[in-house]
Amino acid sequence: MSEQGTITWGDFEKVMLCAGTVQRVEPFPEARKPAWKLWVDFGPHGVRKTSAQIKDLYSPDDLVGRQIVGVINFPPKQVGPFVSEFLLTGFPTEEGVVVTAIERPVPNGTRLA
Repeated sequence: MSEQGTITWGDFEKVMLCAGTVQRVEPFPEARKPAWKLWVDFGPHGVRKTSAQIKDLYSPDDLVGRQIVGVINFPPKQVGPFVSEFLLTGFPTEEGVVVTAIERPVPNGTRLA
């Protein structure tokens, strides 16, 4: 068992991990740590925005058009002058955060199962 303990299937079902396509990326110079602002199309869940500290490994050209995985049912979070509407998922490494990849295209809004 991990240090976090176990969860139930019901706990997992509460987390809306969904596929979305990055539509737009802009600089976020007001952020304390280097970050991008991203707008992502989650299909039936709409276009949502977030800030992400992924500048070490990704340029806007690397991100626009890419499908990502986001948690879309967190409450909005104020990040400086910007409101983040979802959590972009990824894996921290020594080089920077590696964005969670989708192996082949799925419809925007598809939920991880």
